[in-house]
Amino acid sequence: MSTSTAVAAASGVVLGLGCWLVLLRLPFLRGMTFTDRIGPQLKSRNLESRLLLAPEPDLTPFGPLERILRPFFRDAVNYLSRLNLGTAAAAKRLARSGSAKSILDFRVEQFLWATGGLTVALLVVTARAASGQFNPGVSFVLVVGAGLGGYLLRDVVLGQQIRRRERRMLSEFPSLAELMALAVAAGESALGAMDRVSRSSQGELSNEFALILADARSGKPLAEALHAFSTRAELPPLVRFFDGLVVAVERGTPLADVLRAQAADVRDAAKRELMESAGRKEIAMMVPLVFGVLPLTVVFAAFPAVAALQMSL
Repeated sequence: MSTSTAVAAASGVVLGLGCWLVLLRLPFLRGMTFTDRIGPQLKSRNLESRLLLAPEPDLTPFGPLERILRPFFRDAVNYLSRLNLGTAAAAKRLARSGSAKSILDFRVEQFLWATGGLTVALLVVTARAASGQFNPGVSFVLVVGAGLGGYLLRDVVLGQQIRRRERRMLSEFPSLAELMALAVAAGESALGAMDRVSRSSQGELSNEFALILADARSGKPLAEALHAFSTRAELPPLVRFFDGLVVAVERGTPLADVLRAQAADVRDAAKRELMESAGRKEIAMMVPLVFGVLPLTVVFAAFPAVAALQMSL
């Protein structure tokens, strides 16, 4: 395949996709939503033109390209949501990462990452075809693998965000628990102590305290708000902490002692994890020592003797 043929094929694919996208978004081919059908019948509907509405924020740096493809991605995500392909699990993971994005935004980002992988793979395949190294099987595997890899890479990045956020929460937890214990010992209630801590500190855990307070002030019982957070966080130290807090509130157990004991437990767990990490790294340090430094030491020690023997011979 020559260079001109490859460029013509790529241009034809791009033109076909553009025409298909334009045809797909024509008014008579778009399905009306329930909101669009009943909107004209409501008296309290907004009479403003949609052209005057504030534009939706871009999720990627692609700008106009993202806004053009956004309706297609929204329709695809809505269709996949009907099949319930891990929607509940993805929403739970987004909540654990502390992100304010909806499941629709996350799926759109996954499609965009997959599209980026496909684009890179297509450019590589086109370059190989232009140089006369085109192989249909390898090209197909490369394109499909790049698209699937981009889709899964966004999920991997989300997992890393969850782990980093959970580490920050665990590092903040002992200090916040001590602050709550001091506030309770000074006469504050559980809600008052949590409010004081959330206002006087910054971090992931203090933001979660603010969410718990918002749920409690909106009418939800404190025990349910704490249980919802422990279910959302899935961190054993925090789950034990909030379970102990619920028991202390419901049964009248001295709350300051419970908070101090929980903070001490988390500090002990952090010390144990640090010691285990140090032990693993100490063993890992033996690899360069045994296979790198020790052979070099033997060579330096044995080389003069070998050189002297060769000179004597």
